[in-house]
Amino acid sequence: MTRLILFNKPFGVLTRFTDPHGRRTLKDYIPIPHVYPAGRLDLDSEGLMLLTDSPKLATLITRPGGGWPKTYWAQVEGVPDDQALSTLAHGVMLDGTPTRKARVTRLAEPALWPRNPPIRLRLTVPTSWIALTLSEGRNRQVRRMTAAVGHPTLRLIRYSVGRYTLEDLAPGSYRATEASHEP
Repeated sequence: MTRLILFNKPFGVLTRFTDPHGRRTLKDYIPIPHVYPAGRLDLDSEGLMLLTDSPKLATLITRPGGGWPKTYWAQVEGVPDDQALSTLAHGVMLDGTPTRKARVTRLAEPALWPRNPPIRLRLTVPTSWIALTLSEGRNRQVRRMTAAVGHPTLRLIRYSVGRYTLEDLAPGSYRATEASHEP
């Protein structure tokens, strides 16, 4: 049976099991041997990671252009107007090539755990939340996309990968489930 682990990665945790610099890694949270991350999250991003013992399933989840869709909640600087949201949805240029189309919506501020350290707060600049669902995974893609439309990301949380979500999963906790090869 293929194992699938859902993990809510806290801010500041590396998405690997070892680090020569002594930073927090997956090993500090997941005591299950022979599972490996299906994808990555930046050190300064939070949220859902999937780990599996199946290379085939990991490839299905992460393959470029055909992996499982991933939904991110981004707290951004300012309030994106309809034009900025449309640009995000239709693709922005990153490294000379456009991103794939994305699903983008405004999001009411979600009820989340506090981030440690908290995001920087500027009293004169409002923040807002958007949800982006991507079908590709370029390096720091959400952060680069929101910056390209003038709304830098302040906090980034991956809410879902395929049909799996963060629901009922506290930061730093994990849950084992039966693996499905369908998103």
